[in-house]
Amino acid sequence: MTQPCIITVAITGSVPKKEDNPAVPVTVAEQIESTHEAFEAGAAIVHVHVRDEAQRPSSDPAKFEAFQDGVRKHCPGMIVQFSTGGRGRASDERGGMLHLRPDMASLATGSVNFPNMIYENHPELVDDLAQRMLDYGIKPEVEVFDLAMLYTAHQMAEAGMIRKPVHVQFVFGLKNALPPRREILEFEVAQLKALMPDATWTAAGIGRSQLEMNRWTLEMGGHCRTGLEDNIRFDKSRLAASNAELVARVAGLCAEYGRHPATPDEARRILSMAGQTAVA
Repeated sequence: MTQPCIITVAITGSVPKKEDNPAVPVTVAEQIESTHEAFEAGAAIVHVHVRDEAQRPSSDPAKFEAFQDGVRKHCPGMIVQFSTGGRGRASDERGGMLHLRPDMASLATGSVNFPNMIYENHPELVDDLAQRMLDYGIKPEVEVFDLAMLYTAHQMAEAGMIRKPVHVQFVFGLKNALPPRREILEFEVAQLKALMPDATWTAAGIGRSQLEMNRWTLEMGGHCRTGLEDNIRFDKSRLAASNAELVARVAGLCAEYGRHPATPDEARRILSMAGQTAVA
């Protein structure tokens, strides 16, 4: 038996646009189709931002609902993860769709410099989003852009604001944030295990660091994120043809490290979500 690797596909993001690559899915119908292709290629989780008609990040709950309904119809058991980033500062903008009860939602537990902006996550906003996730039975994916965010997540878990076991995503390769260096990933994973031994983790590499981060993560026993959100805007030297292509690349790497792409059922067990069944 090989060790399962949960593959998360981040299909669109809040930045890449059609002019960057025609493969970027923007409309809800395009996003559902792209997700289905990635699901068939081996993805067990889909991370989604929705867009308005002008391709700007949207907080429209109707778009999130239509996406979730489509994925649950066409991708049985796939874990749907809503992004709470990419839109404004108000909690209603960032978490106004959480009443739709996705399986998971992203939760950045601090602020960080992005290439051209501050990704601002005020403590009150973080607490509000975490409380909404508790209220609606949503499992957070804690997004760690620097080490302080990991310690904050631990404090929140100890206070009951994040339900244990915690799932963390370490993010590397964004300008002004953590560089993609293996020794940093190893240190962060060691800190995670010391603070929360039962926690699970994923690593994401932005742009040209994506493939290298996938390899390190597979070797170290973590789970992988890929997709056009991370790849297209920051690595125009090699434009991926689709989200499915990027998922298939990770799925193909798994065997080199004694791993296999986790099925949705396996992913739910690993993330302690086995009793949380997606409704078609």
